[in-house]
Amino acid sequence: MTAKQHSSQPSETAPAGVRATQVWQRRTLDHAEQDWLAEEVPVALVYNGISHVVMMATPGDLEAFALGFSLSEGIIERPTDIFGMDVVAGCHGIEVQIELASRRFMALKEQRRAMAGRTGCGVCGVEQLEQIGKPLQPLPFSQTFDLANLDAGLAQLRDFQPIGNLTGCTHAAACMSPQGSLLGGCEDVGRHVALDKLLGHRSQQAWQQGAVLVSSRASYEMVQKSAMCGVEILFAASAATQLAVEVAARCNLTLVGFSKPGRATIYTHPQRVR
Repeated sequence: MTAKQHSSQPSETAPAGVRATQVWQRRTLDHAEQDWLAEEVPVALVYNGISHVVMMATPGDLEAFALGFSLSEGIIERPTDIFGMDVVAGCHGIEVQIELASRRFMALKEQRRAMAGRTGCGVCGVEQLEQIGKPLQPLPFSQTFDLANLDAGLAQLRDFQPIGNLTGCTHAAACMSPQGSLLGGCEDVGRHVALDKLLGHRSQQAWQQGAVLVSSRASYEMVQKSAMCGVEILFAASAATQLAVEVAARCNLTLVGFSKPGRATIYTHPQRVR
C-alpha cells in the first residue's frame, strides 16, 4: 500500500492499533468515505508499584517499549534487571507494571529525588548543561556500513508500518544489517516510542551488527537513546539538530541525516561509512 490509502474493508480486518472513521474529502463533499485513524493512548510505566512516566503511544509492542525505554533512559543496565512485566488495561489508558531489581529501583528513586529538587522549568536547577542528558560512555568503533546498501533498507521501511500504511500517521524505527536488509522494525505515533520499542526488541535479538534507521528527524534524545543501547550508526530520514550532532560527536556515534534514496548527509564520525 501507499503511505495513505482508503479502503472499504471492515475495521476488524485492520491491524491492531487502528480504528475506522468517516471522513469527507475535498473532491467528494457530497458523501462520506471510510478512512482509518491510528490509536493514541496514555501508557504508564509503573516500576515496583510507582508510576514513573506516562507516554502517549500506539497500543502495541508495549513490553518492548517498556524494556527499550528502561534501557535507553538508564533505568536498567541489562534486560535481566527486569524480573517481570504485566500489561494491564485501565479506565483511561494502559499500565505496564514492571518488577525491577531492587538495586535498580533504588537508583531510580534517587534519580527521581534529584529531579524533584530542581526549580522552575527543571533546567534552572541544573548547574551544567551536560547534566540535562544522560552520562554516555564513548562507543567503540566496531561497526561499518556501505552507503550503497542504504537504499535497500529505505525501500523496506514501509514493511514495518502496517498502521502507517493505512493512516499515514506513524513513525518507524528499524535495525538494518550491513547488507541493507531490515532485520526488524517497530512503528508508533511517537518517534521516541517507536525507537524505544525497537531498542527493546534489539536487546533480545542478535541485531547488534549494522545500524538503526528511523523515519524521523534526529533530535538529541534519539541520539542519546541509541547511544545508551550501544548503537554506533544512526540513520535518520530527516535533519539533525545542533544538539544531536554535538551529543553524537561526543559519544562517538555516527549520525547520518537526510537518509533518502541516493542521498545521505554524514554529520559525525564518517570513518564508519564508505
